[in-house]
Amino acid sequence: MSVLRSVTRRAGRHRWFGTAVRLLVPADRVLGRLTRGRVVALGLVPSLVITTTGRKSGQPRSNPLLYVPDGDAYVVVGSNWGQPHQPAWSLNLLAEPRAEVDVAGRRIPVRAEVAAGTERDRLWRLLVAEWPAYEVYVERAGGREIRIFRLVPAGPGGTRRRDGSGGSDGRGGSDGHDHPI
Repeated sequence: MSVLRSVTRRAGRHRWFGTAVRLLVPADRVLGRLTRGRVVALGLVPSLVITTTGRKSGQPRSNPLLYVPDGDAYVVVGSNWGQPHQPAWSLNLLAEPRAEVDVAGRRIPVRAEVAAGTERDRLWRLLVAEWPAYEVYVERAGGREIRIFRLVPAGPGGTRRRDGSGGSDGRGGSDGHDHPI
């Protein structure tokens, strides 16, 4: 691990870091879009640019996010730097689970699945191993549910889970409601 990456991971636990980085997100968003996801977060952590459909506007909305790989899927978390409100991209995915990610120079259509139960626990451990500050963000969020999404490539046959079963509706349950995780 590079020295800069190590310092960044330690700094991520401090409140000032989240505030400072939020100011850089617009520039990071543009850089990620221009490089088709090749350069996001200055290459310090595995990152992608997700493009969701705005739940109110219907317009494409792009955001740079840290991710961890899980098989052929990408795992992202709606931590919002520990702020008390959900990130807009998370709410957009609940309204419309189809999205696109730009990662490593490729644009990939995906379908978002909200992780729940033991699957959520497993994915949370992967996320915290990559970015330990997520544990601090949970405390800062003041009890807000921090959603974890598994972004599954959407091929011609629809989404598939690692176990080969069909994908979910992207909301954590088959009844279309936002279930707590």
